[in-house]
Amino acid sequence: MNLKTIKSIAAGLLCFAASITSGYGQDLIASQASIDRKLKAVDSVALQRLIEANEEDLGIDLYDSWNNDAAHCYSSESLPDSFKIDLRGFAMPTPSRNVTSQFGYRPRFRRVHKGLDVKVYTGDTICSAFDGKVRVVKYDRGGYGYYVVIRHNNGLETIYGHLSKQLVKVDQEVKAGEPIGLGGNTGRSFGSHLHFETRLLGEAIDPSLLFDFANQDVTADYYVYHKDKSKSKSSSSSSSNSRLASNTTSTGSHFYQVKKGDTLSGIAKKLGISLSTLYRTNNLNKNSKIRPKQILKY
Repeated sequence: MNLKTIKSIAAGLLCFAASITSGYGQDLIASQASIDRKLKAVDSVALQRLIEANEEDLGIDLYDSWNNDAAHCYSSESLPDSFKIDLRGFAMPTPSRNVTSQFGYRPRFRRVHKGLDVKVYTGDTICSAFDGKVRVVKYDRGGYGYYVVIRHNNGLETIYGHLSKQLVKVDQEVKAGEPIGLGGNTGRSFGSHLHFETRLLGEAIDPSLLFDFANQDVTADYYVYHKDKSKSKSSSSSSSNSRLASNTTSTGSHFYQVKKGDTLSGIAKKLGISLSTLYRTNNLNKNSKIRPKQILKY
């Protein structure tokens, strides 16, 4: 084999190697571009999840303490004038649809009932209403009996009373729908039932404004709490103004649930609106009758 032939073969081999390397390099670049696109997509999803997580945790920022000893340990002075509560991602605490006692003043006991009583039987499973962290697991002989308090990411705290058994421990993370106790008849209770409370910084909110037990659903995606500045220090005024927050829709409407003994003129005065406005908004007139638990818009 002469020198010319050897040079020709060598040149050919070099060209072949270069073509392979060039093709492999292009494949690597193409592969890397695909990976970069996937990483970008993952980063976008991760960023969105981080944003959503931070939004969910905004409610936690309301609280500056963590108390495992007392259900009620907050000052009303720290309540915001208004606060938007995210009700999405909920779970009904019980499949029972039978509400046996509403939120509000109880003339028989001369005190305000700060939750709903829902009929359950001893041993029925009770679940967490939202994702959150267990703050209190205690026994209250003269009140809640065996009870659990959970602080949720949306700012709410829920209380589950009269349990026969607690299934969680303090500082435990729970998910919406996770069993936290069993129904019972402990504490100040006359028959097995679940006493269910929803609170914001200790302020009791009527659970029926958030949860529709009859339809096993929440009333809306969001609930806007408004601090009730009209409360009086007297017990009579306190009971008559125990409506607390109004339920606000995306259109800006508010709702009031009629209580026993309410009159249209009294409701208008309580809400700070004219009687004619209340009539017009609800298609009522001076001869219209209202009933307890009826919902009025204003």
